[in-house]
Amino acid sequence: MNRITVSLPPTERVRQSQLRKLSEKYPFVSKFTVGKSVLGRDIEGLKIGCTENAVLFAGAFHAQEWMTALLLLRFSELFCEALESGEPLAGMDCRKALLGRGIIIVPAVNPDGIEIALEGTAAALDLSGEVKRISGGDVSKWNANARGVDLNHNYNAGWHILRQLEISAGIDGPSPGKYGGAYPESEPETQAMVALCEKYQFRHILAFHSQGEEIYWKYGVRTPSKSSLMANVLATSCGYAVASPQGLASHGGFKDWFIEKYGRPGFTIEIGRGENPLPIEIFEDTVSRLCEMMTLAIVM
Repeated sequence: MNRITVSLPPTERVRQSQLRKLSEKYPFVSKFTVGKSVLGRDIEGLKIGCTENAVLFAGAFHAQEWMTALLLLRFSELFCEALESGEPLAGMDCRKALLGRGIIIVPAVNPDGIEIALEGTAAALDLSGEVKRISGGDVSKWNANARGVDLNHNYNAGWHILRQLEISAGIDGPSPGKYGGAYPESEPETQAMVALCEKYQFRHILAFHSQGEEIYWKYGVRTPSKSSLMANVLATSCGYAVASPQGLASHGGFKDWFIEKYGRPGFTIEIGRGENPLPIEIFEDTVSRLCEMMTLAIVM
């Protein structure tokens, strides 16, 4: 199978093609639909290994952060190749790493947003007029879903605190980013991820964002004591900094909700440095740098 063509951004067609190829080539991989977006696009996932004891990798909550979807697609491919061949990945035996464990990978939580960011307002279909109005016709900063809701502000974890911070910042309705919705978990994409976690009861989760080369691990009093050590192990493997989000990034996120809901470890991985969308030229280096960390995250 040809490697992912990284000169092309991960449109819906590119993602679906890669996921289909992976599930067709490897009998231990299954592709499934996590849920639907506002516009009815599939939110797709891959299952590998024992899903009764699995971790979750999820990316592209924000439209301009589409490189996280590419990263998860590439890692899926590398991990499957290592499982099939028995060759090590980042110095680790993936077959042993997966014994009694599993991983579910959701490359793109926000499929509508990615299409809007890459293809323009027409990709919003019936909501194209609304997206054009909200964005002023310029989608270069569009991070939200098709209804103008920031999916990483929409989880029921300090949502009401975050809503007041948004209002103080002048964000009082649908926006290209940072609007948390009319109420917590109002969006079908958020609801799909909540249902996924309820079904599989993950050991821990990694939410991939960009940018900053930081790892966030803490949220409230339900943060497990072991999360600090896990974050430092992950950070040491890739050279990222362990940090805490500030301001409008401090509540309402997927990682925040998972920790508060389940009392299990959750991590936000901010990949790369620069302005979103990150330049495709840094992709290969980012994969190389994070491959060991991602493999470790399956084992822990």
